[in-house]
Amino acid sequence: MKPRLDPFAAAPQVLQAMLELSKKVHDSGLEASLMELVKIRASQLNGCAFCLHMHTREARAQGETEERLYLLSAWNESPLYTGRERAALAWTEALTLVAQTRAPDADYAVLREHFSEEECVNLTLLIGVINTWNRIAVGFRSVHPVAQRRDAA
Repeated sequence: MKPRLDPFAAAPQVLQAMLELSKKVHDSGLEASLMELVKIRASQLNGCAFCLHMHTREARAQGETEERLYLLSAWNESPLYTGRERAALAWTEALTLVAQTRAPDADYAVLREHFSEEECVNLTLLIGVINTWNRIAVGFRSVHPVAQRRDAA
């Protein structure tokens, strides 16, 4: 895959504003582990290899287990995620796929069982931010770093 353009070079001021929004959302008080799960799940749904590479590495660095990362695409069928994480992941899917889901009342009701109003806004902004980064990376064909691999002997 060949990158189409470097969005940071093409529109540095707007991308700087996006970075600042990302930082504000990152510092909003949501748990770091929860934020990484949300970023990874949205990136899975959007098929964003660049963001998956970045956020799975960040999650591992924060102590996330391989098992939970492997099972994240099937979180709904696994007991490894807390009620709060499950509510956030359902909301992530509902908003990432909003044209199909229309953000169901049932998902919102579960969200409200686990998140304050302020946290709901912060989580929704997090989902919006990662979806925007996914669209930038996928649209402009950003390529994740590739470690050198040795051929099998």
